[in-house]
Amino acid sequence: MRILDEKRDHATERVTLFLTRSEAAEMRDMLEALLNGEVDQHVHVSDVAFEREVTIAIYDESDLSFFDERAKKLIQTGQ
Repeated sequence: MRILDEKRDHATERVTLFLTRSEAAEMRDMLEALLNGEVDQHVHVSDVAFEREVTIAIYDESDLSFFDERAKKLIQTGQ
């Protein structure tokens, strides 16, 4: 697992999500879609006002071609 604070451009080790029931259901559904191959390697889950967003990606360390250089660095080094 890698967590990137995009605003501050640094890795973080812990994050707490406070979700409404509908946001949790959407996140579950998006994870299912990722795991089932129904969508490409990442999804976005936003709040109702589109002010906050969580991006979820599945990666395979043997093929990082889908990701930008910042994401590759985080996956490979944890930083």
